[in-house]
Amino acid sequence: MTLFFIDRDKCQRDGICAAECPMAIITMKTKDDFPTPVKLADQLCLNCGHCVAACPYGAFSLQTMKSEDCPPVQQDLAMGLEHAEHFLRSRRSIRKFEKKSVPRETLARLIQTAAYAPSAHNGQPVNWLVIEDSDEVRRLAGLVVDWMKFLIKEHPDLPMTPIMTRIVKAWEIGQDYICHAAPHVIVAHTSEAALMAVWDTAIALTYFDLAATSLGLGCCWAGFFNNAANTYPPLQEALNLPAGHQCQGVMMIGYPKTKYYRLPLRNQPKIEWR
Repeated sequence: MTLFFIDRDKCQRDGICAAECPMAIITMKTKDDFPTPVKLADQLCLNCGHCVAACPYGAFSLQTMKSEDCPPVQQDLAMGLEHAEHFLRSRRSIRKFEKKSVPRETLARLIQTAAYAPSAHNGQPVNWLVIEDSDEVRRLAGLVVDWMKFLIKEHPDLPMTPIMTRIVKAWEIGQDYICHAAPHVIVAHTSEAALMAVWDTAIALTYFDLAATSLGLGCCWAGFFNNAANTYPPLQEALNLPAGHQCQGVMMIGYPKTKYYRLPLRNQPKIEWR
């Protein structure tokens, strides 16, 4: 298989593609030669697209990624630091949601955006389970509460027991502190064998979260749900993830019930310079 193609009419033989390749599998024997793959390049390629993205002339195409299929970077859409800082600081963890569903096409677009998150060796290991039915979200939240009841009974000395006891009591009077009555829940899962899966998933879900914020939606990480999903058989059965897969992160999503008007303060970061 030919790993990549060069449009010789466009290529300026400037060596940018070879210099940018993180696996050093593109070579130019002399400055007058066109780029060629090194031995075993097919096996070593990460398919990251650096070579395609870095070519100013659109001359470089991978077998799996044609230059003309990759949209150009639009500099007029670039976000300056002031805008980026305001956007990131104004993002909130949402725990009060409107009783309104998010359109499926919107959820799909957010997941597609999250798929561009960096991952180890460009493995892109994250799979997505969308719990779209709000009644099913509540049923799964109830299974998390059952897991808490089991832990409280069997392991009463756990540090989290007081918090879990409070959550269980709230559930019994109709208050959901597991999924906060969110209309939808996103379950991100990977193969147990995936390299750096925890970190890859955290980055992808953060992309998802921030993209959702840009659309006026709100998200919140569901930590108790995630823990129960990997330890409580009834919840594992209900989720029915593929064999050999593990839940790596759970996120609620919906339309925020509250608007926010200030940027709360945070502790000063602890920095050591060397």
